[in-house]
Amino acid sequence: MTEVQQKITALTPVRRVSGVKKFVLAAFLFLLVYGADQIIKHVVETTMYVGQSIPVIDGLLWWRYYLNPGAAFSMGESTTWIFTIISTLGALVCAVLIARARSLAWTVWLAVLMGGIVGNLHDRLFRAPGFGIGHVVDYISVPNFAIFNLADSAICVSMGVIVLLTFWGIRMDGNREVSAKKIAVKEEE
Repeated sequence: MTEVQQKITALTPVRRVSGVKKFVLAAFLFLLVYGADQIIKHVVETTMYVGQSIPVIDGLLWWRYYLNPGAAFSMGESTTWIFTIISTLGALVCAVLIARARSLAWTVWLAVLMGGIVGNLHDRLFRAPGFGIGHVVDYISVPNFAIFNLADSAICVSMGVIVLLTFWGIRMDGNREVSAKKIAVKEEE
């Protein structure tokens, strides 16, 4: 096989989803993440006071009510409105990408990402101290790490999986890039 042939990639289909099924799946996952995040935040707000810590697994996991005016690790506390704009754009990009996606995996993880983004965006828009500058409710605390919430977890996990999908060559159009060399080896077997 020549060097040129090795560099050429072929496309093989992966699990695809389209039409109504895709939008129902995406809407379900989005609402599951967003809804669960908002329900838990409501429970934390109505049953705990800011700063309260309740051990779940002693020394390993606590519910800790914290209002975060910034982003991850409370960075940018004085520029909350910038995160509101970025989150709004991120949610819109997710919606457009979901509409374009044909890959089941991309549809799933973009919907989870969008649910996480909108969960925190909701807080920035509708919580004190005001519209667009609201503080995000965080409630999960582990040793030597930030306090976070379900939306944060959904964002981090989905972004990690999206990076893996990219590395694995799984494209949003429902195809997977496979090198010609790998195809030749499979044909020889």
